[in-house]
Amino acid sequence: MKIIAFDIGDRRIGVAVSDPFASYAMPAETYFRTGKFSEDVTALARIAKEKEASLIVCGLPLNADGTESVQSEKTRRFVQALSDMVGGNVVLQDERFTTREARGDLEIMGVSAKKDKKKKHVDSLAAAYILENYLQTIKRSETMKEERNDYDEENNIVEIVDDEGKSYRYEHLLTFEYKGEWYVALTPEQQEEAGDEEDESDEVAIYHLVGGEEDEQLETIEDDALLEEVFAEFCAQYEDFEDADEAAALEPDGDGE
Repeated sequence: MKIIAFDIGDRRIGVAVSDPFASYAMPAETYFRTGKFSEDVTALARIAKEKEASLIVCGLPLNADGTESVQSEKTRRFVQALSDMVGGNVVLQDERFTTREARGDLEIMGVSAKKDKKKKHVDSLAAAYILENYLQTIKRSETMKEERNDYDEENNIVEIVDDEGKSYRYEHLLTFEYKGEWYVALTPEQQEEAGDEEDESDEVAIYHLVGGEEDEQLETIEDDALLEEVFAEFCAQYEDFEDADEAAALEPDGDGE
């Protein structure tokens, strides 16, 4: 599957494409906007068709804290128009810091910031970073899905040790992405004892997954508003992965986790 990515700006739109196997991203070109909304949308649809792309990835500009801005809304309107024109198969990808990374790499390569040529290159390179991030996201999602499919009741247990050295055992429910960040949902391990009745609902603890593959760690979510957002996203994804009734019975841990 060949994928195309657009870094949508007010004046220029960077273009990047993947290889036919969607393994890596390559900068392609920069489209200079005409100032006419419909013409620009039509032009991008034509570029996607010429590149024989089966999926379009568009960068979504966000504030540093992940919240949306006026530019986010402008981009969403443009992307919706593009999606309507091509009949779907358009997705959004967090583009935070991609332009900064592109400019930094161009400086390293000796491309002068004063040359107009840089403006042409920085957008296509930023689009390549957007596409590369998307490819990494879907690869990681596929890996997580494969790992979940391999779980059984004996190896689906996560043991967490607190600051006082006390150990707690949790059952892993789901590892999922929300706004470019990864989270893990756990529920206390069920301890079956004679005479105990099964609770109507189970608590779920959600942690922020940070660090690289070699040093991943779980951090508690201190922001209550963010916790509610992440929990809602977990419920939505868990309903797709598991039974909807089971997902509806879960409750967030009251300790802010």
